[in-house]
Amino acid sequence: MSSKTLYDKGNSIVHLHGTSKSPVDIIERLARLRPIWERLESDDLAKLAILSLQSNDSSSLAKNCFFLREHVVEEMRRLSDDELIRYLRYRYSYDMFPVTKHLTLYPPLVQIEPTSVCNYRCVFCYQTDARLNKKANGHMGMMEMSLFKKIIDELVGKVEAITLASRGEPLIHPNIDEMLNYVSGKFLAVKVNTNASLLDERLSRVILKSNIQTLVFSVDADSDPLYSKLRVNGNFEKVHSNIKRFHEIKAEEFPESRLIIRVSGVEYGEEQKIDTMNSVWKKFADQVAFVEYNPWETVYDSALSEISTPCSDLWRRMFIWWDGRTCPCDVDYLTTLMNDSVVAKTVAEIWGGSQYEALRKNHLSGKRSSLSPCNKCVVI
Repeated sequence: MSSKTLYDKGNSIVHLHGTSKSPVDIIERLARLRPIWERLESDDLAKLAILSLQSNDSSSLAKNCFFLREHVVEEMRRLSDDELIRYLRYRYSYDMFPVTKHLTLYPPLVQIEPTSVCNYRCVFCYQTDARLNKKANGHMGMMEMSLFKKIIDELVGKVEAITLASRGEPLIHPNIDEMLNYVSGKFLAVKVNTNASLLDERLSRVILKSNIQTLVFSVDADSDPLYSKLRVNGNFEKVHSNIKRFHEIKAEEFPESRLIIRVSGVEYGEEQKIDTMNSVWKKFADQVAFVEYNPWETVYDSALSEISTPCSDLWRRMFIWWDGRTCPCDVDYLTTLMNDSVVAKTVAEIWGGSQYEALRKNHLSGKRSSLSPCNKCVVI
């Protein structure tokens, strides 16, 4: 086993404050829906998920069984009965396919970056790497709307989970409002990650009208000077004001909105305290969280990790960059593992194609050490 700390992607949220995390009401609701799900085929993922929830106490990660993670409970709580069954198919595939190594036509989740450009240089982020952020190196750009629509049109009805974010700040994109409008009502689990620095009243209303499920404000601190130390180029007072105003608009103009607001941070140092984070941000958010720090900003220059466990992302999600290039993970932010693109191929062709097949085969056969940056990465 490597001396490096393993990063469990499926359990990266290490602290979560907010609405009730108990799944009891969801389990009871599923029991009332028994006449519906009992009619499903025996291999239907929703049925497998429900039976798994009924057959275990959902308390032990070591069991490798399906259970409802704390943040997932609130996502499910806001769904209709029909949506709940659909959502379970997605969540079961997202959580269990990395365990069972099961592969279907499409990834459980597709993460699309509207842009790789960011106005911040957070100390724990790969945007600090000049190999990425220097425009001349070809990694910086904005996704064309025609390409965005091509991707979304293929995924509708086949994928439930879309995340708009990755290497850049999505609200920088000049057509982010059109993108949000285009995904509206087409998926059950749309998430947007933003640093909230550009969140004005117009964009706030665009986001709330789009009916996305989760909006994550990446904040990391409860005050200055810590905020400015971590989120370089950021302005704490502006971000605080933007998030406060977003909360007010939601309460005043969109009282029926099902949107989950999460203020989140990377647990990077001892100065950060989840209790003080919660005391400051709980007034404006449904959830306040810290995720585990993953040292991805130094991965290409790190020592070998000696980790042989296959990476869960190979069965969990696909990343699509602004120019259409695909990547199996955001740790490989310089895109060295693959050279496929959705400009020339479909998502399904790439997900089941030769490059992904080779990556999975190497990871499963204990040859992770032959791949870079997989051989330096700690994600499992």
